[in-house]
Amino acid sequence: MKTSTPDKIFYIIRHGQTEYNRLGLVQGCGIDSDLNDIGRQQAELFFQKYGEIKFDKVYTSMLQRTHQSVKNFLDLELEWEKLVGLNEVSWGDKEGRPLTKEDNKTYFEMIKGWRNGELHLKVPKGESPLEVAKRQREALKIMLSYPQEKQVLVCMHGRAMRILLCQLLGQSISQMDDYEHSNLGLYVLNYYYDTNTFELKLANDKSHLEQMNIAK
Repeated sequence: MKTSTPDKIFYIIRHGQTEYNRLGLVQGCGIDSDLNDIGRQQAELFFQKYGEIKFDKVYTSMLQRTHQSVKNFLDLELEWEKLVGLNEVSWGDKEGRPLTKEDNKTYFEMIKGWRNGELHLKVPKGESPLEVAKRQREALKIMLSYPQEKQVLVCMHGRAMRILLCQLLGQSISQMDDYEHSNLGLYVLNYYYDTNTFELKLANDKSHLEQMNIAK
């Protein structure tokens, strides 16, 4: 484990709760949903705990649920960049509707395939983990191209976050389900330019949400 001072610290959060989350509906990158009341409360509680950190930049996906989750930080007029590489996985024709029993069966078979290294698998009209990882690498290249940014806040999406964490920590994407995620859960990673390595410091922390008793 590194003991030197990191060159950059990444605070990576999943967006707050939406009605699609609450109802168990598939969002993906094709559904540009808003935060619900709980999601806005989660965002406020996160800001209350981390609002004093001197973030040099905020990165989000293109979708408004990430923008709304960091609105309090953006209101401080922090520099902000939206990256398509941080978008959620496309779930194709499954987005925006309840899953049928057949959908669920197909989904869990696909997840099993991913765990076995079949990372090309995807739903009709959707994206595979390999396709998501490719666009994430382009986003990461951008985020690492500014060495003057010492602390950055990144807001993105659950499944995409799992894929990104595998890439940052040098693991096979087939291990993505090892990383839990929750609405407004926080991961903190240190980055070192000399070795081009990331170090995980905090995983899916929800302590800022405890007073809501809904750390989901």
